[in-house]
Amino acid sequence: MAAQASIIGTGPNRDFYLKKRAEGCRHVQAVIALARRRVDVRWALLRDNRTFSLEPPSRPT
Repeated sequence: MAAQASIIGTGPNRDFYLKKRAEGCRHVQAVIALARRRVDVRWALLRDNRTFSLEPPSRPT
């Protein structure tokens, strides 16, 4: 439900949804892909003990 609600406003979630739709995914498939992406991001934030920011983290060298 959160993924579906997040596509209403502008932002990275809607952009991802529209990209999936442009790739040929149906609405339900695109929403499921977005939900999975949101879970993956949240898991990475918990795993790395970080807060969310729109800029991706810098990679260690």
